Amino acid sequence: MEKIIVISLGGSIIVPNEINVEFLKGFKRLINNFVEDGNKAIIVCGGGSTARKYQSAAGRISNLRDDDLDWMGIHTTRLNAQLVKTLFLGKVHEFIIHNPNDKIDFKENILIAAGWKPGWSTDYDAIRLAHNFNVKAVLNVSNVPYVYDKPPKENHDAKPIKNMSWKELRKLVGDKWDPGLSAPFDPIAAKEGEKLGIEVIVLGTDLKNLENYLNEKEFNGTVIS
Repeated sequence: MEKIIVISLGGSIIVPNEINVEFLKGFKRLINNFVEDGNKAIIVCGGGSTARKYQSAAGRISNLRDDDLDWMGIHTTRLNAQLVKTLFLGKVHEFIIHNPNDKIDFKENILIAAGWKPGWSTDYDAIRLAHNFNVKAVLNVSNVPYVYDKPPKENHDAKPIKNMSWKELRKLVGDKWDPGLSAPFDPIAAKEGEKLGIEVIVLGTDLKNLENYLNEKEFNGTVIS
C-alpha cells in the first residue's frame, strides 16, 4: 500500500555554512530507497541560517518591514528547494510548490515545496500539505534532535522531551511569528497543526534514525500531538 510522507527539511541542514553535500547525498539515498517501494515523499525546504544571514545584513543597511524580511526568507527557501529538487531528477514533480492550498496532482514519487507568502514559515506549508494529502504526521528534520524544555544552545542542562502536547509546545514557542525565527516549530504552524489534529515528529540530522522512523522501527525524537 502506498505511503506518503511529508518532511519539513530545515534550511540550516541544507546549508549550515556551506552546502551540506554529505548530508544531501545520504538524504538522497534514503528518500530514493523509500520511494522505490512505491511510496511518495513531499519535501518542504526551509531557509534556515542562509535566510537569517540575508535578513541580518539587509537590516543593518535599511529599515525593513517584516514583509521585506519575510520575502527574503521565502526566496531563500525557494533557492534551497531548487537545490534539493536536483537530487531527484527523473523522480520529482516538475514544479516546486509555493501555495500549499493549490490542488496538486503529482504522478511522480517526489514533490518539492518552498515558502509561500509572508506571515508564516515552511513548517506551516508542511502542515497544510499534510492536511491536503490526508497525511497524519509531519517529520520536522532539523539541526536539533529533540524539543527541549529550554533552548539547548544557551542552557547545558536543557532536557529533551520525548512526548508533548501541542499546548505544551505552544507554551515554549509562543504564538507570534517573527521573520527569521529559530524555534522547534513555527508558532503559526503549531496552531494549525493542533487545529487539524496532525502529529509532528521532531528529528535531528541522523539519517539512520530517520530511516528507523520510515521503517516503523524505534527512533529518537520528540512526538508532538
